[in-house]
Amino acid sequence: MSEILDTQVGAVRYLSFNRPAKMNALTRDMYAGLAHGLNEAAGDFGVRAVVITSEGDHFTAGNDIMDFMDNPPTSDSSEVGTFLAALLNFPKPLIAAVKGNAVGVGTTMLLHCDVVVAAPSANFSMPFASLGLVPEAGSTFLFPALVGYQRAARIFMTGESFGAEAAMEMGLVSEISSDALNAASKIAAQIAEQPPQAIINTKALLKARQHDSVAAVMRAEFEIFAMALQSDEAMGAFMKFMAKKGSS
Repeated sequence: MSEILDTQVGAVRYLSFNRPAKMNALTRDMYAGLAHGLNEAAGDFGVRAVVITSEGDHFTAGNDIMDFMDNPPTSDSSEVGTFLAALLNFPKPLIAAVKGNAVGVGTTMLLHCDVVVAAPSANFSMPFASLGLVPEAGSTFLFPALVGYQRAARIFMTGESFGAEAAMEMGLVSEISSDALNAASKIAAQIAEQPPQAIINTKALLKARQHDSVAAVMRAEFEIFAMALQSDEAMGAFMKFMAKKGSS
């Protein structure tokens, strides 16, 4: 069974994390599957919107630490870099349905989505600094632009988490629903009924002001992230994390 489920209902494509036993922690293969799904959907006229969702109780626990330690992504051509580029440049409506934990990239990818629906159980966190790393996916630009500098700095620098209500108040989430996937599917279907080129043009205009700035920030983040991944500080933080995980 694939760890990224790729299905289509009508004109809506669904990409679902399918590694529930590991809280959908993302491996390099999963990043590659996501990038492939997004890029294929971008070029398929029959796809009018994409919904990112998950199997099991959680959205994603973020990066699979062991997979990252074994093969750190140190270039734009890595699976992670390919996914982030696909996310940044995806021309069609991108909707997310989030439940349970959305850790690290599980939160930062939402900053690129056009609509995010959260279940009451959704819990967001970006503990990059806690792991000796830096935020990625353009989040050091997009998150403070959304919530203000001080709030972004506090969340990034403490690694603290926040729930669905706080995420909605921040503007990270547009709706809280007990059935987030069903609510997201209804929004996607509604969008899919609109004239497609008008929707693509509208998204392009909405993103135009910040697209190049986000792209530049993403490149800088990736370079620093790659260096940090190979640092003694990150290695020590990873080992501490794994030891804590093993004892829990």
